[in-house]
Amino acid sequence: MKIFRSVMMAAGFGVLASTAMIVHAQDAAAKRGMAKFNHSCAPCHGKGPGNDGKKMLPGTDSLRIKYQGSLPAPLEERKDLTADAIKTFVRLGSSAMPPFRKTELTDAEIVDIAAYLKYSSSHL
Repeated sequence: MKIFRSVMMAAGFGVLASTAMIVHAQDAAAKRGMAKFNHSCAPCHGKGPGNDGKKMLPGTDSLRIKYQGSLPAPLEERKDLTADAIKTFVRLGSSAMPPFRKTELTDAEIVDIAAYLKYSSSHL
């Protein structure tokens, strides 16, 4: 019985350690994604005002007009953006948004951006 209990405790610790490693990997991806978002996305899609004196940045304002309140305009508040959806918009562009080549944003960086957006929208 003692051996069984020891094995079960060790298995439990293994699960906790695995979970901690997954959470740490997600945190690391979100941290990398935040840096890449701030560099590549926030100049148009950030929450702040533009340096042109307008209340919102152009991408955020465009989404505000498009969604008319049905979805949040700031990407960091969106809960529905998957890595695949972000990749589609990034690769193909949309309206005034130009497409980004893989040399500008890699697929792995887009996954990190998605991890950051998922994190940021759940920590509002």
